[in-house]
Amino acid sequence: MTAPLIVGAMVRTLGAYPSGWRHPGAHADPAGDAAVLRQVARLAEDADLDYLFFGDWLATGPDLEFRDPYLLARVDPLSAVLHLSAVTERIGLIATVNTTYADPYATARATASLDVLTGGRGGVNLVTGAEPRAAANHGRDVHADNASRYDRADEFVRALRLLWESWDEGAWVADREAGVLIDPDRLRTAAFAGTEVRVEGPLNVARPPQGHPPIVHAGTSPRSRALAAAEADLALIAAGDPAAAAATRTELRALAEAAGRDPDDLKVIVPVLPVVAETDAAARAIVDRLLLLVPIDDGVSGHALRAGFPANRSLGAFLDLAGAPDDDASRRAGIDDAVPAGAAGRFGEAAGRVLDLVIARTGRRLGGEHPVTWRHLVAAAAVPANFVVGGSGAIADHFELWRDAGAADGFNVLSAFQPAQFEAFTTLAAPELRRRGLLGRSGATLRERLSLGAPRPVHARALAG
Repeated sequence: MTAPLIVGAMVRTLGAYPSGWRHPGAHADPAGDAAVLRQVARLAEDADLDYLFFGDWLATGPDLEFRDPYLLARVDPLSAVLHLSAVTERIGLIATVNTTYADPYATARATASLDVLTGGRGGVNLVTGAEPRAAANHGRDVHADNASRYDRADEFVRALRLLWESWDEGAWVADREAGVLIDPDRLRTAAFAGTEVRVEGPLNVARPPQGHPPIVHAGTSPRSRALAAAEADLALIAAGDPAAAAATRTELRALAEAAGRDPDDLKVIVPVLPVVAETDAAARAIVDRLLLLVPIDDGVSGHALRAGFPANRSLGAFLDLAGAPDDDASRRAGIDDAVPAGAAGRFGEAAGRVLDLVIARTGRRLGGEHPVTWRHLVAAAAVPANFVVGGSGAIADHFELWRDAGAADGFNVLSAFQPAQFEAFTTLAAPELRRRGLLGRSGATLRERLSLGAPRPVHARALAG
């Protein structure tokens, strides 16, 4: 019998789609994030999801309002998981740490503490950073190049594991009669001195219940793939179709085996953005509304005058994509005019794909009473998203298709807006996933839920070498 998929929730309180916060009833003020986080955690645990995942971004600016509003102001991920540790009992809690700027001892201390406080439900997502503005926020002139960042990340992971191994099993004796609290021979220093990272240890937190909390990593560069294959328990990848994902998964598993690991201990996770409703038609209506709420340069709203407004959000930009000549009549159309079939017939391949996606995801057609408008096409092209749209059956079909194609070991579920869309996923789609055997793993710790083998001790590897 095939094991259920790994299913986690990638939590973005302002929603994963840039116009999601504008949807009626959606959470729109990060000052109220705490209540939303608790609600999401309760929904996720009741649905028997495997973990909550919190990403990070170490800077902000007005451009993020249009590109990724959820990054403008957000709770620190370690703070978020520690907050939720007190209101959850079973679900895993994964926080992101940027190895370019973080201190390995402080990271080891915080993540070991999370694991102790949750009884083995902690995990850490290690990233190297992609935001140049983060450098100035950490007292540096420039953001390090890719090679330097991964040199440090490699050493950071080794230091982290050594610190987690500070206390052997049985090191804590607590013999009241003999007056012996610890066995000092079972307390180790890290004594790690690399080119980028130095740390002595031991760690002043008890041994993590999982030994090593699961490590997550995402990236596309060769160095990133190598780090994921050698060190990660979950590798997050992005792929547009099952065939591409399956190829990446095969590559990562081969790299893991070449690094001396059991490839089954590396789980490949892909993102999914389900828009869920009671019926397929109701779900398509939500996508339609999200597209209409994307701020675009319509010549009236004044959005184009705002700082950081993207240049591709205009009818002219879409028609450039479509290959329309400068004198094309479409360039004089109103943004909310219906798209004529004749104009659509002249679209190039890229614009044609956008049109097909709008039709499939919104239920609109060329012409008729419910036509595709230019606004829909501009929004869909400028703010692309791999929506999976429909009722519970459509969502479960997507999960099943990717599993059967060998494309993924699991999914990170994103929600276009909070909390209603996540509630729809957990109350409508999750029961169908469970009925089909796609959801519902077991295990007292996060490592056990992810079906990971015992962690490979770094001390033992060093002695063997």
